[in-house]
Amino acid sequence: MAKLLIVEDDESVRTLAARALERAGHNVAIAADGAQGLALIRAASGGYDLVLSDIRMPEMDGIEMAKAAAALFPAMKIMLMTGFADQRERAEELNGIIRDVVQKPFTLAEIRARVEQTLACFA
Repeated sequence: MAKLLIVEDDESVRTLAARALERAGHNVAIAADGAQGLALIRAASGGYDLVLSDIRMPEMDGIEMAKAAAALFPAMKIMLMTGFADQRERAEELNGIIRDVVQKPFTLAEIRARVEQTLACFA
């Protein structure tokens, strides 16, 4: 069982992903935007096995949050989600920080599989 943080401003996507990953046996925390996600990462002293974040969000986007989290906790594993091709290109600039980018919309099986693959590759 991994300790995961899902950072997503769309409540339905956040809830769907959290439920799917909880059913797979993971301990899941959630945040509604990057600023809230970064605050949780700081409060946990970077103690998440994987952070799964949307890219496009208000207040602080996922890329800004990933950069800030990686500066504080360089070993942190971060996976991004996006429904926008231009956002995916921005994520590619973060090689070494971002472990994977999941295209939205995704199925429950797909998000579980991608999380398991990422956790296994970087265990």
